[in-house]
Amino acid sequence: MEDLDATRVVPGAADDILHTLERLGFEWDGEVLCQSARTGAYAAALDDLERLGALFPCSCSRRDLPDEGWYPGTCREGAYHPGRDTAVRFRVPAGEIAFDDLLQGRYAQDVSRAVGDFVVRRRDGYLAYQLAVVVDDAAQGITEVMRGCDLLDNTPRQILLQRALRLRQPSYAHLPLLVEPDGNKLSKSRRSLPVGSEAAPELVHRVLTLLGQSPPPDLVEGTLCDAWRWAIAHWQPQVLHGVAHVPLEPI
Repeated sequence: MEDLDATRVVPGAADDILHTLERLGFEWDGEVLCQSARTGAYAAALDDLERLGALFPCSCSRRDLPDEGWYPGTCREGAYHPGRDTAVRFRVPAGEIAFDDLLQGRYAQDVSRAVGDFVVRRRDGYLAYQLAVVVDDAAQGITEVMRGCDLLDNTPRQILLQRALRLRQPSYAHLPLLVEPDGNKLSKSRRSLPVGSEAAPELVHRVLTLLGQSPPPDLVEGTLCDAWRWAIAHWQPQVLHGVAHVPLEPI
């Protein structure tokens, strides 16, 4: 459960997420880990990166960066604004990072040119998403990561951290995003509607249809187990190859 940033945690949201997953038939092994309880593991990873010389303090604010957000290495050789609170950045080597995504195909990015040295600990002391998920995936033995296409361009940064920390690299599959008529993804930050109150088989059927899996109409009349059994037996990932966005159609 990604709850590192206490200022953004909404009371009850974590329980709502877990209850929704349970209602839709998702299962997990063992306890659900919360990032807020794992700060020691992240601090240990930062120490390892520090010993490798892979980190440096940065006094720049967002206003100091170019409009496109790329970091030009301003503080690599020392804080540009002495006396300011500092973030900690990962020193990105030049060169392309490439991987084969199971749905989106070959993806390559020169992180030094596209992003620059990126933050692994914020100025307010909170650990950054990129480092936390890398440490978490390794700790839980994750071998396959499936997530939305909006995180595709984050993956090379995570691979860099995995290599620096000598952690196993999972395989990745980035699913297309459901987007609203204006082209923006469904998002709680945009106050998009949450998962509806339809019966679970109906919801699973609708999502399978949006993902081009062509489930039979009578699947909505069966049980949730029937819906998942059909989905697993008839899953066609090739339908989604190279598909980054799927428009959400009104009910």
